[in-house]
Amino acid sequence: MPRLAAAAVARRAGEALRRGALGGLRPLSSLNPSHASASGSASDEVLVEGKATARAAVLNRPGYLNALTTTMGARLNKFYESWEDNPDIGFVMMKGSGRAFCAGGDVVRLRELINEGTSTSSVTPIALTALYPSPASSGPGSSCISSSLEECKDFFKTLYMFIYVLGTYLKPHVAILDGVTMGGGGGVSIPGTFRIATDRTVFATPEVHIGFHPDAAASFYLSHLTGHVGEYLALTGEKLSGADMIALGLATHYSMSEHLDLVDDRLAKLVTDDPSVIDSSLAQYGDMVYPAKTSIVHRLEVIDKCFSHETVEEIVDALESEAAKLNEEWCTLALKRLKEASPLALKVSLRSIREGRYQTLDECLVREYRMSINGFSKQFSHEFCEGVRARLVDKDLAPKWDPPALEYVSKDMVDAYFAPLGEFDPELKLPTESREAFI
Repeated sequence: MPRLAAAAVARRAGEALRRGALGGLRPLSSLNPSHASASGSASDEVLVEGKATARAAVLNRPGYLNALTTTMGARLNKFYESWEDNPDIGFVMMKGSGRAFCAGGDVVRLRELINEGTSTSSVTPIALTALYPSPASSGPGSSCISSSLEECKDFFKTLYMFIYVLGTYLKPHVAILDGVTMGGGGGVSIPGTFRIATDRTVFATPEVHIGFHPDAAASFYLSHLTGHVGEYLALTGEKLSGADMIALGLATHYSMSEHLDLVDDRLAKLVTDDPSVIDSSLAQYGDMVYPAKTSIVHRLEVIDKCFSHETVEEIVDALESEAAKLNEEWCTLALKRLKEASPLALKVSLRSIREGRYQTLDECLVREYRMSINGFSKQFSHEFCEGVRARLVDKDLAPKWDPPALEYVSKDMVDAYFAPLGEFDPELKLPTESREAFI
């Protein structure tokens, strides 16, 4: 493992000199947790398991399907930096507690923060980018508003920073996707070296149904899938099985959930930093699997035909035409899910995937950060708040989108979602000079 240790030391030496200019992570103690884990304090939200020459980060909010918080992102950054510098550690793993790997970000908490800002302001409505005070601003509620805003910004900054660290990590990484793996759950696993899917894996990027866009590097990895299946997954939020993930290249290995103990025992005994050794070990203890007959993997030709169109309206028209001809359930369901999603989110997400196809990982993350902050602005925050309310809070599944239909979503609206951030909204800074992505 000397070659990895030397590279890590050299890279960190340069990074340390630039940390102030790059706006490095805040100390862990200064980050406010959102919901505590079901088992205890915020410090228990990410646990560590030691192996022979490996370490495993365990996402530990089982009561919330291991939904990510700012504190969790900060702990992951801290652990992974330490492990990368440690010459005694050859590879790193990540897994989740309970029935999920990771259900994404804690969007309920983010909605609470937006609403806190609204309730403490004399301006109605108000949301995140409108919450930035000018240097001369003051008044009742401004401190609370700033605090709410900063916590939201910290969440995206910290999570996206970790995803970039994972995509540039010097040591092999193994993520065990046993259970729900959605949204940000894909972000903290897919940029790594290996992903083990199981018979319990349920993958999706369902952000359009909460008025948001597939983020956390989704515009990077979805756009690089075969054909236009990335557009299909982003716009419908359709679920994939572990077998589907293998077939599409989102996962690298497959194991029955009941066999994961054997995989874990094997990895625990490995003394290596060689990806090929880990790969062969995972393959040795893996299981053969094939997509079900109903899988969208068998419908890629039709998906490409429909989702290659330039606009969402044209995609819907093409899908309606195919649904009339094919009379297949998957096609009808895809149409239903498109019509349930936020019209604004659909147009924004399509453009995001199309841009991601020609961008690097860091470029995608910087753009997604811009989109996320703009998405929480006064102009657009209603979509996110309403989507989360309808899906996860009140659970009436009846969001009132604004605009209510695709024809009311103008090009200017979509452009505003992608617009550069303002004077008080600095862009995301990633350490691209010291960490170069391998993917």
